[in-house]
Amino acid sequence: MALLSSTWHTLPTEIKLAIVDNLDLNATRVFSRVDAQTYKICVPSIFKSVGIGSLVLLQRFLENVPRTYCHYIQELDLCTRPGSNDEQSVHHHPRAASDAVFSILIASSRLKRLALRMAGSLDKNVITPFTYLQELKILTITNCSEEAHSPLSERLVVSIAATTPSLEQLFLDRITRSKLHAPELESVYPYVPLVLGDDDIPDHHILGSELSLPSLLRIPTLKKLTIRDTHLGDSRWTTVPVACRLEVLDLGSCYHETEEFNGLCTERIMAAVGPTVNEFSLTTSVSDTVFATPAVTPLPRLRKLHTSPFFPVESVVDTMSNLAGSPIESLSMQCYEDDVVDVCSALEDFLSLRVERGPDFYKKLARIDVSVAENNQSISDNEMEERLEATKRLQEFCRDLRLSSAVGKAASESCSFLQGSSPLGSSRSNSNSFLDSGDRPLVYLPRRASTL
Repeated sequence: MALLSSTWHTLPTEIKLAIVDNLDLNATRVFSRVDAQTYKICVPSIFKSVGIGSLVLLQRFLENVPRTYCHYIQELDLCTRPGSNDEQSVHHHPRAASDAVFSILIASSRLKRLALRMAGSLDKNVITPFTYLQELKILTITNCSEEAHSPLSERLVVSIAATTPSLEQLFLDRITRSKLHAPELESVYPYVPLVLGDDDIPDHHILGSELSLPSLLRIPTLKKLTIRDTHLGDSRWTTVPVACRLEVLDLGSCYHETEEFNGLCTERIMAAVGPTVNEFSLTTSVSDTVFATPAVTPLPRLRKLHTSPFFPVESVVDTMSNLAGSPIESLSMQCYEDDVVDVCSALEDFLSLRVERGPDFYKKLARIDVSVAENNQSISDNEMEERLEATKRLQEFCRDLRLSSAVGKAASESCSFLQGSSPLGSSRSNSNSFLDSGDRPLVYLPRRASTL
């Protein structure tokens, strides 16, 4: 052992770092216990990807981990919810969450990917650190609390996004409109939650006081925008000067509004950013025929089209007809197990229409896929046979038309400690998480530098 240790310590630092980089997180943790010098070599890998699942755990992290270690964090999945039942009984100052988030972000200057799950809005001071996150390109902001009781202000979110210098990908979920930007929604049906008291968020140096959701299109570096479970009825989507060149657009719907209203909102945003978009994900149908003509369609570069499991199956043919003006090469539909037969049938109807319309109708189309999300319900043998027969007919039809096709279970992403797919992607499975599988705080905390 002494000989092996001696040999290890004679290696150049660059070689040691390369060796550690090839270890998974568990192996790195074990290897770090060899001695103090090895632990120092392993610290950058141990802290490269970090997950902190509650406000209490965040405070413990800040109390026990040397602040200099935050410099090594490149991926951070952070939640400000209270945590487990025993943690909720702990008294917190109203600004505790904001101060804790500020402290870890201001120390994590090398962040490249950040998932920030807020339990409602935080204080405006959390905006400041984003000015210094020069390498942050992928940002997720989600409200993990009930919107009616703890709304997350659009003004805070837009200011954070606009303050991030190199932001390329933005994922937003359950963001609440501000009364300052949506006074027309107050005291009218249907009820849409509004944020009050967010007028203290300072003006942005470029956007000024206009911190409504449409102002996201003024972020010049933005390439991918996803907005889910958020009201998109702001009329400024059609008038805001677009400074970004979006390549991917993924829009969900607002459960407070009707399907028709959500569809109109989606079409309005599509028309605003369409000229540069090559990949689009739909939750609602498209009824505007302006998208059907190649010469005038707002989506002249759209090549990949996805639909969510919530897309109305009965609208498949009409929506595809209305998007015929785009050079779509790939169509991917997600559905639940119960909808497999209906989805396959709808796609057959679309393909029959393609044959009927002739070679110029979807002439670029090369692939159709169906991803099936499991709902863990038992089904009879007859139902299973019916589904298999439906998928077989669809794939045979695709083969006859020389189209590639796959029907199968949706690939499940790595689950994070928040019991959902991680917005940081599959790399999160190798992160330094401070929750175990039972959603309880782990005992493990990295040792202080003074113990080395």
